[in-house]
Amino acid sequence: MLKILVIGGAGYIGSHVTREFLDRGYTVTVLDNLSSGTRQNIFGEAAFVHGDIMQPLHLREIMAEGYDGCVHLAALKAAGESMVRPEAYAGMNLAGTINILNAALATGIPTMIFSSSAAIFGSPRYLPIDEDHPKEPENFYGFTKLEIERLMEWYDRLKGLKYASIRYFNAAGYDIQGRIQGLETNPENLLPIVMETASGVRKGMKVFGNDYPTRDGTCIRDYVHVSDLASAHVTAFEYLVEKKKSLSVNLGSETGITVQEMIQRAREITGQPIPAAMSDRRPGDPAELVASSKKARGLLGWIPRYSDIDTLIDSTWKVYRNNFGLT
Repeated sequence: MLKILVIGGAGYIGSHVTREFLDRGYTVTVLDNLSSGTRQNIFGEAAFVHGDIMQPLHLREIMAEGYDGCVHLAALKAAGESMVRPEAYAGMNLAGTINILNAALATGIPTMIFSSSAAIFGSPRYLPIDEDHPKEPENFYGFTKLEIERLMEWYDRLKGLKYASIRYFNAAGYDIQGRIQGLETNPENLLPIVMETASGVRKGMKVFGNDYPTRDGTCIRDYVHVSDLASAHVTAFEYLVEKKKSLSVNLGSETGITVQEMIQRAREITGQPIPAAMSDRRPGDPAELVASSKKARGLLGWIPRYSDIDTLIDSTWKVYRNNFGLT
């Protein structure tokens, strides 16, 4: 039975990745410092180690226990914050990843699945965005993700460490079976903010710009269900084991949802008013971002099963409703 180390496995995406590996029969250890993850998201079937990628000696001790691969999801991820705290993002994202790569080499871990981001591309030159799209990140967070991809290319070329770089577009939704109940801390993405407003945690929310050249004037984004993302991590690991060849793929639903469409459908599904006030555009927000997942389909046979708007909203609402005791 293959052993997997999921670094950052107590977080929102990490817990879904852990669940998918467990469901497919892998032996899983979660490594997390619980700075943004929660013990609520750690499954009894998985071993748990409280650790930090910024502690290289401890990290190496953990990784020396023998794993067939590791999944790297540990990062600071707020694009806006990265522009005012680059030193923190350079430390955690870049130096932390170097610690992981060096520990993998030292302990003989042959493969790594990396949580990358559509932020490496910057504003779209064309749509949908495929893997060949120019990579010109417009925030420091995206820069760190792109530099990590370049680091992994060199570690593969020089040391044979095989990697899969999985570039998420907008992760959303929750486990369909309701096995994951931990909420994101300080969410910045649209759907959690919509849910916090529906739950009464927020009195209202803002829509940043309604004068874009889109069908209703609000931004269009490509949302992919987190369980669909999780399945891609497992399939990518199996690809590395079988092919012994690194890969980078974009993951999205290949369809776009506007901000207004998401809010309105959430009102209908939750039965809540969800007050939303119009506000000025945010700097750097492109009108539309949609992925091409053709490469992932071809190499991994990956097809999103849960990324329709109703499943995204309904699976998320159930978790917020349970957390806040709403009927």
